[in-house]
Parts: sequence; structure tokens; C-alpha cells
Amino acid sequence: QVQLVESGGGLVQAGGSLRLSCVASTRTFSSSVMGWFRQAPGKEREWLAAIRWGTGRTYYADVVKGRFIISKDGAKNTVYLQMNNLQPEDTAIYYCAKNRGQSSGYSDRTVYDDWGQGTQVTVSS
Repeated sequence: QVQLVESGGGLVQAGGSLRLSCVASTRTFSSSVMGWFRQAPGKEREWLAAIRWGTGRTYYADVVKGRFIISKDGAKNTVYLQMNNLQPEDTAIYYCAKNRGQSSGYSDRTVYDDWGQGTQVTVSS
């Protein structure tokens, strides 16, 4: 069982930035995809970004394109989400997830095998 541990959430003012980190407890293979999701109260869990571990190719949901950047550090087995120009509507619990490679998909939550416990991001106006 893979453990994913997120960190970096917190309270920030509108227009500010945060960087989330997610460390995987086991090696991430090149066929894996790491993704970030968020869930606001009363809403569905929403896909935000993904990165293919082997190639580094990235994908973004329209809602965060141009503001959020996903990246990885293979040596640290860590994926990051740099979030810029945060707005109150970005307030949510943010989760990282790992697709171990059985599926080539990246935006559908059902292709992810492992999930972190989440980290709260709150943006004040």
C-alpha cells in the first residue's frame, strides 16, 4: 500500500501563493501518473493537474491553467503544486493521488489507486 502525505496547506490572502508537496512512501515508477485534486464543502472532488512520472508531461484543468504549476522531484519521490494568484473560490481540501500505471488516464478520479489524506487551503478575501 502506497502512502501519500501532503503538506503545505494553510491560510493565505487573495492574490497570494502556496506550494503543496506530496511525498510517496514507495518508489514511483515511470508509468505512474501523479495528480492533484481538490474538494470544497458540498462539491464533488475536482481534478486540477497531473504529471506523468516518466516523461514529465503535465496536464491542467482549465480552472487552474496559468495559475497552478505541477512539478516533481524524482530523487525525493515528491510531487508539488505551486499555486499562484489564489482566490477565495480556491478554498478546499487538496489531495494528491497516484495512478500506478494500469490506466493511461489522468483526469478521472477512478484511474487513481492511492490517495493522500488531504491538506486544507483557505483563501481569505
